[in-house]
Amino acid sequence: MFLKTKSGLRVELPTEQEDAEINAGIAADPDTFELTEDDFKRLRPASEVLPELFGAELAAEMLKPKSGRPKSDSPKIFTGIRLDADVLEAFRATGKGWQTRMNEALKEWLKEHAA
Repeated sequence: MFLKTKSGLRVELPTEQEDAEINAGIAADPDTFELTEDDFKRLRPASEVLPELFGAELAAEMLKPKSGRPKSDSPKIFTGIRLDADVLEAFRATGKGWQTRMNEALKEWLKEHAA
């Protein structure tokens, strides 16, 4: 049986037998357990617990949102540009990194033609 997500992805669900085997494996694992209502009532957010365990400074560092790639000293600027199809396909045909190579080619042109 398949489940279709909102994004259109199809996910195959386990059969009843596979599901029973999975649950049996979970039940047999001594390191897993289901939380009770009392367990859920005692749970606290990491923002409360981490300072107690590691101190305020380290906890603040651990709770900082993770960012993506590091900030560049010379960030690229997105622009829409219309190019001839043959020019674009020629750069794309060179494989991964074609945009960087196109940028380098334009820089080289500027060195040769800029006043």
